[in-house]
Amino acid sequence: MAADRPYEYVIIGGGLAGASAIQGIREKDPDGSILLACAEKHLPYNRPPLTKQLWTGKKKLVEIFVNSPEFYRKSRADVMLGTKIVSIDAASHTVTDTQEISYAYRKLLLATGGAPQMLNIPGGDTDGLCYFRYLDDYLQVREEAAKGKSAVVIGGGFIGSEIAAALSLNGVFVTMVFPEPYLCSRVFPEALGRAIQDRYIEKGVDIVSGDRPALIEKREGRFVTQTGRGRQIETDIAIAGIGIKPSLGLAQKAGLRTADGIEVDEFLQTSDPDIFAAGDNALFPYHALGKRMRVEHWDNALNQGKQAGRNMAGRREPYTYMPYFFSDLFEFGYEAVGEVSTESLETWADWQKENDTGVVYYIKDGKIRGALMCNIWGKLDEARKLILEGGRITHESLKGAIV
Repeated sequence: MAADRPYEYVIIGGGLAGASAIQGIREKDPDGSILLACAEKHLPYNRPPLTKQLWTGKKKLVEIFVNSPEFYRKSRADVMLGTKIVSIDAASHTVTDTQEISYAYRKLLLATGGAPQMLNIPGGDTDGLCYFRYLDDYLQVREEAAKGKSAVVIGGGFIGSEIAAALSLNGVFVTMVFPEPYLCSRVFPEALGRAIQDRYIEKGVDIVSGDRPALIEKREGRFVTQTGRGRQIETDIAIAGIGIKPSLGLAQKAGLRTADGIEVDEFLQTSDPDIFAAGDNALFPYHALGKRMRVEHWDNALNQGKQAGRNMAGRREPYTYMPYFFSDLFEFGYEAVGEVSTESLETWADWQKENDTGVVYYIKDGKIRGALMCNIWGKLDEARKLILEGGRITHESLKGAIV
């Protein structure tokens, strides 16, 4: 099939990974034509401020965009907003959008990220229920979240805990509903998680843990959420933040190998060597940890997108970077690197101030797999070094290792 528009490089996905790939391509190839196809109607933006700095006044809306419009002009990248690619023909090296316009590529990047997990309950598709992920979601909730309003936040993980704190700081009465016993239980050891949860309660957040929504409906313009244990919660705003699922549809229809993500090698190439993947949807070999992982965080999208761009342009360098992530929950903030899971790893904490300031280590077979620096900043390289060394450790040897 003849393409309507030919390009050297086509990037599907207008998030951070896709935008960063342009920079990576231009480091190696200053002239090759680039298309960035964005399903959203906004230029690529950073997601963390949607639940953090935009609510605290530390950033303005115009400051969250990855690059200025001038960057794309200077990079000679064609940016097509509101353009959804619906198919890939790997044999003919073309992609096609919803308007049946086709674009040829020499190299293709799938930076399609993920889509919010939906509630599989009656009322899970209620009009106005916000599955919080996108800039338009922030704009919707921001408009609704006047002081004195009420909100139910479904989900006790990263997004749920962050948006609940943000709303509370802005004078919204918040009720959180989640099935786990305490906040962020997959990352925080129990003592820390319960201490953070107590801070939420002190701030006026109503915590409904060990429960889940069974029904959501609207009555006279307000949301009514009924839980499995019989709690009825009436609010002005309803938000669900229960994780994402990687966007694999295009890759699967193109015959690429997928599992819990699009499988890529150390060069971020898929099972088709002319197609790359980066960001939330990429299942990649995490060099430092010796296992395949999919990482849904800002720093990974930034660096993986750049590396994919360089490799698309012929650099052929392995992706060995160790991404970090961060969060702010009221006055408690942290940075983390490596594998941080309470479900599969032992944890041990070296506290300067218990459950407030210190380092939580994640350990398997006597070796450090990850570190969570609580209210300690600028120590990511020290944590990375400990993980990379891979030596057997004792709790005693970790005391004061990162301060």
